[in-house]
Amino acid sequence: MSEVTRILNAIEQGNRGAVDQLLPAVYQELRQLAARKLSREKPGQTLQATALVHEAYQRLVGAGGQAWKSRTRFFVAAAEAMRRILIENARRKKSLKYGGGHQRIDLTDGVVVAENGMAVEDLIALDEALERLAQKDQIKAELVKLRFFGGLTSAEAAEVLGISHNTADQYWAYARAWLRLEITKGAGGPPS
Repeated sequence: MSEVTRILNAIEQGNRGAVDQLLPAVYQELRQLAARKLSREKPGQTLQATALVHEAYQRLVGAGGQAWKSRTRFFVAAAEAMRRILIENARRKKSLKYGGGHQRIDLTDGVVVAENGMAVEDLIALDEALERLAQKDQIKAELVKLRFFGGLTSAEAAEVLGISHNTADQYWAYARAWLRLEITKGAGGPPS
């Protein structure tokens, strides 16, 4: 049993001191996960890896936490929390309250850019399509969340999901094509 799993079990049994042990035990891995994800973003991002880690951690344990059965389940939940934070941030940027009615023009490419290097509208369209994929096939949706929002490699995501690396690669190819088609249909254009 890993140290993280031991701490998670202690939290589940009501040991309040274990919550204080969790962040030091997982911080470096969460920081690497967030840094890997944010390293692919365009310059000018407003969300930094440290802030993303802290916000995700607060969501995971701030409201009393959840009962995670293992280190793997904790990191799946962390990747999901990071995904939600990025989506909320994109929606906030788009909302009228925050100037979403005005297009921010970056002098290099003329597109409003979200934290992951995508246009805000594209990120929101991806999230909506991802929700539809989750209704159709939860494993493929989880794979996309882990790879795209969590920054995991194919091998890492396969391990988290308990599937083979080859299966993960096949699911990834299918999910990317399916999402591309769904996003294109949602935009009202013909599939490409």
